Amino acid sequence: MREIDGFDPAEIPLRPRNRFRGFHSVAADTSIASGVAGRYASALFDLAKEADALDSIAQDLEGLKSMLEDSDDLSDLVSSPLYSRDQQAAAMDAVLEAAGVQDLTRRFIGVVTQNRRLFVVADIIGAYRALLANHRGEMNAEVISPRPLSDAQLEALRGVLADVLRAEVIVDASVDETLLGGLVVRVGSRMIDSSLRTKLENMQLAMKGVG
Repeated sequence: MREIDGFDPAEIPLRPRNRFRGFHSVAADTSIASGVAGRYASALFDLAKEADALDSIAQDLEGLKSMLEDSDDLSDLVSSPLYSRDQQAAAMDAVLEAAGVQDLTRRFIGVVTQNRRLFVVADIIGAYRALLANHRGEMNAEVISPRPLSDAQLEALRGVLADVLRAEVIVDASVDETLLGGLVVRVGSRMIDSSLRTKLENMQLAMKGVG
């Protein structure tokens, strides 16, 4: 079992130390756990699973993701190398305490911060989401549009993806105003194939109010 890039399990003492000397990635999809963010997400997933807290940890992370998207100051704190380790740690702990997240989430983010890996926290959240979807037999689809999609468009898109992929699909929608039009849809490491693109075009999801 491999060590996680400076992730000392003793800093999250939910179990005796010797049970967490190393962490392994979820075997069903090793690609998810590749890279620094993937290894941290895999470690958190293992801890959350042992604590029977997979869903609640996911909620904490989604809340953090929303805060990062809504606050330029918080996003800057996370990504800027100008802030010291202690400044980041104090600020993140205050934010998470105010948000009422679980102790495991706070400790985990604390370790990430102390290891100066806070700049990949958004990627960690995405990787955790992918691991959880895989665990549930679902698939994650990243959808990027030049404007926000309506609830109806998101639901239609989810239905098309589920039909093509033959699995329950969780859509992670984001906006990139630099896109000239249409949608960018990525499932795992691959972009949508031609058959899915045709279906999307037929449903005119990359059209009025989107492009």
